[in-house]
Amino acid sequence: MKIISWNTNGLRATAKQGFFTPLFKKYKPDILCLQETKVEPDQLPNDVRNIKGYESYFSYSKLRKGYSGVGVYIKSELKPKEIFYGMGIKKFDDEGRIVGAKFKDYTIICGYYPNGGSGPHRLEYKLEFYDAFLKFILKLRKNGENVIFCGDINTAHEAVDLARPKANEENTGFLPIERAWITKVIKNKFIDIYRHLNPNKKDMYTYWDQKTASRTRNVGWRIDYFFIDEKLIPKVKSTGMISDYMGSDHCPIFLDLK
Repeated sequence: MKIISWNTNGLRATAKQGFFTPLFKKYKPDILCLQETKVEPDQLPNDVRNIKGYESYFSYSKLRKGYSGVGVYIKSELKPKEIFYGMGIKKFDDEGRIVGAKFKDYTIICGYYPNGGSGPHRLEYKLEFYDAFLKFILKLRKNGENVIFCGDINTAHEAVDLARPKANEENTGFLPIERAWITKVIKNKFIDIYRHLNPNKKDMYTYWDQKTASRTRNVGWRIDYFFIDEKLIPKVKSTGMISDYMGSDHCPIFLDLK
C-alpha cells in the first residue's frame, strides 16, 4: 500500500497549475492525503474532485472560506469501514483539520495541524490541539486500532529538521514547547518513521518559504510527517520525500507498506 501526503497550499491553485492529476498518473498512490486544501468540495472542478478509480472525502473550515481544510483520495477497491471527520471537539473540528479512514488493518488519519503564528492565542490553540490529538489516537489504540497519522505537523522536531535551527529557536514551529509534544508522541510509541529509518540524514526538508525563494537553495524545514504505531515498523517497505515535485511550498511525502 502506497500512501502519499501533501500540503497543497490551495488545491484549486495546485490543480490549475497542472500539478494535481499528474501525481496520480506518476506515483499511483493507494491513498492520497492532502492538507491546506482551502476549499469546499463543491468548489472543485469535477475532474479534480472525482479522480477515476478513487473516492474522495473532505473536511473544510466552517468558520471561513479559503482556509485550512484536508482531503483524502482512496482507491475505490479499498473500501474503508468508516470515514470520520475531526476528533469530536467542535473548536478544533470547525477548522476542518482532520479526516480519517478505518480499514481492517490500519486507521489512517490525515491532519493539518495548526500554525502557532499570528499571536499567543494561536500558539495556545495549537498546543491544545496537539494535546487533544494525542489523547484521540491513544483512545483509538486502546480500541485495538493500528494508527498511522500524517500531514503538516507545523513543527520541526530536532535541529537536523531545519536548515537554520539557531536562527529559529524563538520562532513558532521550532519552539521547545512545540518540539516537546513530538517527543511525547514518540515516547507513546508513535514513530516518526522517516527519522527512525534515517537517523542522521541531513538537508532533507518538506517545506520552503516561497517569499525568499528558499527552495532553490534548499533552506527548508521538515514539518510534514508520517507517524506509525511502533508495532507497524516491520510493515514499512520505504518512506521519503518527493522533493522535486512542484505545485506547492511543500513537497509530497510517501509511505510504502507491505
